[in-house]
Amino acid sequence: MKRYPSYKESGVEWIGEIPIGWNLKKLKELFENRNEKNEDLCEDFLSITKDRGVIPYSEKGNVGNKTSDDIGKYKKVYPEDIVVNPMNIIIGSVGVSKYNGVLSNIYIVLKPIKILSGYGSYIFHHKSFQLHLKKICYGIMELRESLNKIEFFIEKLPLPPLSEQTQIVSYLDRKTEGIDKLIQTKERKIELLKEYRTSLISKVVTKGLNPNVKMKDSGVEWIGEIPNYYQIGKLKNLCKENQRNLSNSTDPNYELQYIEISDVNSEGIINNSTPYIFSESPSRCRRIVQKGDVIVSTVRTYLKSIGLIEEEVKDLICSTGFSVLTPNIEINPKYLFYLLRTEWFISMVISKSEGVSYPSIQSEKLMNIEVVFCKLSEQHEIVSYLDEQTQLIDKNIQTEERKIELLKEYRQSLISEVVTGKIKVSNDEEVH
Repeated sequence: MKRYPSYKESGVEWIGEIPIGWNLKKLKELFENRNEKNEDLCEDFLSITKDRGVIPYSEKGNVGNKTSDDIGKYKKVYPEDIVVNPMNIIIGSVGVSKYNGVLSNIYIVLKPIKILSGYGSYIFHHKSFQLHLKKICYGIMELRESLNKIEFFIEKLPLPPLSEQTQIVSYLDRKTEGIDKLIQTKERKIELLKEYRTSLISKVVTKGLNPNVKMKDSGVEWIGEIPNYYQIGKLKNLCKENQRNLSNSTDPNYELQYIEISDVNSEGIINNSTPYIFSESPSRCRRIVQKGDVIVSTVRTYLKSIGLIEEEVKDLICSTGFSVLTPNIEINPKYLFYLLRTEWFISMVISKSEGVSYPSIQSEKLMNIEVVFCKLSEQHEIVSYLDEQTQLIDKNIQTEERKIELLKEYRQSLISEVVTGKIKVSNDEEVH
């Protein structure tokens, strides 16, 4: 890769050497701190996100009613302004606005005066610069630290001539767009693999492994046809619910591992447990779980938090927001887990839930959901097949996720090298 003919020390650790002909300027020399208040009460609300930059507030999703705020205190934003979230800049919450609008006065709005907004934005996405800014933050929570604005505006930035800024922005726009498209393609592939995984589980659990078996109508609309020897029954016929619970008289010093709803993801993986002593544990920390139990979230059911306890873990307790299902002797625990992760079962749980912001399903309704099941010997065969197939799918997902990580690392490295002059961009916008 081609470098500039000669360099000089910048004197700034995160920048390092810069090309001869480049300057160092304080941020306040390059940007005007825009503090224009929303005196005309404009309601074109904007927001700043890590992944999409500055967007209309309505596109943020699950938004509240902004008109309840004192919008006269909001800041005006114009196209080409750079918006910075001073509490989240270290994770990349910064972007160039394409819109006229307003946003909360907690944000920093920078009007470029001696720098191209695109070049400035790429500098703010320089990982070393973000880590450097962390040093001038205050606060106690890692991701909620806030910038010291006085020190922020005297930070020094590398500044190439305007013609080179234009070349750099043009090059990085094109290259990062290409990288982002590759990432989106791989993200879509992961989505398809997950969809296939879900549909495979639903098909095999419902239809079995023999494609030539004689079928019959299950009599249950959401299940459809099943092999003629399969059975339909209520969930309560396959397992017992909440058989073991901690009492209020439990030893206050009893040491336990606690699983809450957020510890079980939508793929059924239990990612975490938190150690507590009983006297300091959450009030919902009551359900005793053991190897072979399946835990089903009965609150916020849209999260699809359904997990299997596959290993023996001493003193494992979960939230009362879970229903703990202990399979009967004729039911393979992993088979029950796969059964409860079928599309039709999850859909039934969600449809029978009550509440809008915090939907939940009553225990009786959960246990009365009709399910399909087969004899134990075939359950073992289905579990073995699905274990093998889902492991292959998960391996492919992990491979694609690693490729995404590498693409993001390359994207970040490219931005860092170009905006600090370690790589020279030529007139045809190619790096040599």
